[in-house]
Amino acid sequence: MLTEQTVERLRTLRLNAIADAYLTQQRDPSSTSLSFDERLGMLVDAEQLARENRALTRRLKEAKLRLSHACLEDLDYSGRKLDRALVRQLATCRWVAEHQNILITGPTGVGKTFLGCALGQQACRQGHRVIYRRIPRLFPELTLAHGDGT
Repeated sequence: MLTEQTVERLRTLRLNAIADAYLTQQRDPSSTSLSFDERLGMLVDAEQLARENRALTRRLKEAKLRLSHACLEDLDYSGRKLDRALVRQLATCRWVAEHQNILITGPTGVGKTFLGCALGQQACRQGHRVIYRRIPRLFPELTLAHGDGT
């Protein structure tokens, strides 16, 4: 009975990941050999991980990346004139912290969209908010934003 009340209170406090991890610990006989501090640490880690994952999911959804599966780890350098050192430098997202922009140009089919979405996903992973826009949609949005002061 105490377990159910505890889980209910955790869910009321919106600590759902802790509640789920707590129930998992209750079912796992090997967790009884752990100290209180170890078990509590595992519960807190579960909650932190769940919150970070929810935040990342929210940032990726808000970014509206055209290719949501694009990531820098999947970038194919063969046949493209991409500088690996430059891509690694861009992956640090220092350019975001320095309030700089990236403009990707090139002929059709070279992977501009993939690269842009991969850089956007990397920035989201590092905790930055991202918005993906192509030029035909960006300029009218900038004009409207300038007009209404946003």
